[in-house]
Amino acid sequence: MRTGLLRKGLLALALTLGAAPVADAASYRQHGQAVYYGGRYDRATRMTAAHRTLPFGTWVRVTHRTTGRSVVVKINDRGPFGNSRRVIDLSRTAASQLGITRQGVAPVTVTVIRRP
Repeated sequence: MRTGLLRKGLLALALTLGAAPVADAASYRQHGQAVYYGGRYDRATRMTAAHRTLPFGTWVRVTHRTTGRSVVVKINDRGPFGNSRRVIDLSRTAASQLGITRQGVAPVTVTVIRRP
Protein backbone atom coordinates (compact mmCIF):
# COMPACT_ATOMS: atom_id res chain seq x y z
CA MET A 1 0.00 0.00 0.00
CA ARG A 2 2.73 2.48 0.93
CA THR A 3 4.70 1.58 -2.20
CA GLY A 4 1.71 2.43 -4.41
CA LEU A 5 1.26 5.77 -2.68
CA LEU A 6 4.96 6.52 -3.03
CA ARG A 7 4.86 5.76 -6.78
CA LYS A 8 1.82 7.98 -7.26
CA GLY A 9 3.54 10.76 -5.33
CA LEU A 10 6.73 10.46 -7.36
CA LEU A 11 4.77 10.46 -10.62
CA ALA A 12 2.86 13.56 -9.53
CA LEU A 13 6.13 15.26 -8.61
CA ALA A 14 7.72 14.32 -11.96
CA LEU A 15 4.71 15.64 -13.87
CA THR A 16 4.76 18.85 -11.85
CA LEU A 17 8.41 19.37 -12.67
CA GLY A 18 7.82 18.64 -16.36
CA ALA A 19 9.79 15.40 -16.28
CA ALA A 20 7.11 13.25 -17.90
CA PRO A 21 8.36 10.32 -19.97
CA VAL A 22 8.87 11.40 -23.58
CA ALA A 23 7.13 9.50 -26.36
CA ASP A 24 9.11 8.58 -29.47
CA ALA A 25 8.10 11.55 -31.59
CA ALA A 26 9.75 10.24 -34.78
CA SER A 27 6.81 8.08 -35.85
CA TYR A 28 4.22 8.92 -33.23
CA ARG A 29 0.51 8.32 -33.88
CA GLN A 30 -2.12 8.01 -31.16
CA HIS A 31 -5.87 7.40 -31.19
CA GLY A 32 -8.19 8.56 -28.44
CA GLN A 33 -10.39 11.45 -27.43
CA ALA A 34 -9.72 15.17 -27.61
CA VAL A 35 -11.17 17.66 -25.16
CA TYR A 36 -10.56 21.38 -24.86
CA TYR A 37 -9.60 23.83 -22.16
CA GLY A 38 -12.69 25.30 -20.59
CA GLY A 39 -13.76 27.61 -17.82
CA ARG A 40 -10.91 29.38 -16.06
CA TYR A 41 -8.35 27.66 -18.31
CA ASP A 42 -9.98 29.16 -21.42
CA ARG A 43 -7.41 31.89 -21.98
CA ALA A 44 -5.43 30.08 -24.69
CA THR A 45 -6.30 31.76 -27.98
CA ARG A 46 -3.49 30.25 -29.99
CA MET A 47 -3.37 26.88 -31.73
CA THR A 48 -1.94 25.02 -28.76
CA ALA A 49 -2.57 21.82 -26.84
CA ALA A 50 -1.60 19.76 -23.83
CA HIS A 51 -0.28 16.21 -24.10
CA ARG A 52 0.96 13.86 -21.40
CA THR A 53 4.30 12.85 -22.93
CA LEU A 54 5.21 14.65 -26.16
CA PRO A 55 7.99 17.21 -25.77
CA PHE A 56 7.01 20.86 -25.52
CA GLY A 57 7.34 22.53 -28.90
CA THR A 58 6.19 19.46 -30.84
CA TRP A 59 3.75 20.23 -33.66
CA VAL A 60 0.97 17.68 -34.16
CA ARG A 61 -1.94 17.22 -36.52
CA VAL A 62 -5.18 16.38 -34.70
CA THR A 63 -7.74 14.75 -37.01
CA HIS A 64 -11.39 14.30 -36.04
CA ARG A 65 -12.01 10.66 -36.95
CA THR A 66 -15.72 11.18 -37.63
CA THR A 67 -15.64 14.33 -39.77
CA GLY A 68 -12.11 14.19 -41.20
CA ARG A 69 -11.43 17.81 -40.15
CA SER A 70 -7.95 18.47 -38.82
CA VAL A 71 -5.92 21.18 -37.11
CA VAL A 72 -2.23 21.65 -36.43
CA VAL A 73 -1.30 22.59 -32.86
CA LYS A 74 1.84 23.10 -30.81
CA ILE A 75 2.26 21.16 -27.56
CA ASN A 76 2.89 23.66 -24.75
CA ASP A 77 1.37 22.03 -21.65
CA ARG A 78 0.79 18.70 -19.88
CA GLY A 79 -2.55 16.92 -19.74
CA PRO A 80 -5.23 15.75 -19.96
CA PHE A 81 -5.41 13.91 -16.65
CA GLY A 82 -8.06 11.74 -15.07
CA ASN A 83 -9.36 9.80 -18.08
CA SER A 84 -7.00 7.52 -19.98
CA ARG A 85 -9.09 7.67 -23.19
CA ARG A 86 -8.45 11.41 -23.46
CA VAL A 87 -5.14 11.92 -25.23
CA ILE A 88 -5.01 15.66 -25.92
CA ASP A 89 -6.41 18.91 -24.50
CA LEU A 90 -6.93 21.53 -27.20
CA SER A 91 -7.12 25.29 -26.81
CA ARG A 92 -10.63 26.61 -27.42
CA THR A 93 -9.47 28.13 -30.72
CA ALA A 94 -8.18 24.78 -31.98
CA ALA A 95 -11.29 22.96 -30.73
CA SER A 96 -13.50 25.47 -32.51
CA GLN A 97 -11.67 24.96 -35.82
CA LEU A 98 -11.94 21.19 -35.33
CA GLY A 99 -15.66 21.59 -34.65
CA ILE A 100 -15.82 20.02 -31.19
CA THR A 101 -16.80 22.90 -28.90
CA ARG A 102 -20.47 21.91 -28.82
CA GLN A 103 -19.97 18.26 -27.83
CA GLY A 104 -16.78 18.97 -25.84
CA VAL A 105 -15.09 15.68 -26.71
CA ALA A 106 -14.36 13.90 -29.98
CA PRO A 107 -12.56 10.82 -31.33
CA VAL A 108 -9.24 11.89 -32.84
CA THR A 109 -5.94 10.73 -34.22
CA VAL A 110 -2.85 12.66 -33.09
CA THR A 111 0.10 12.55 -35.49
CA VAL A 112 3.47 14.24 -34.95
CA ILE A 113 4.44 16.42 -37.91
CA ARG A 114 7.46 18.24 -36.48
CA ARG A 115 9.63 17.74 -33.43
CA PRO A 116 11.30 20.58 -31.53
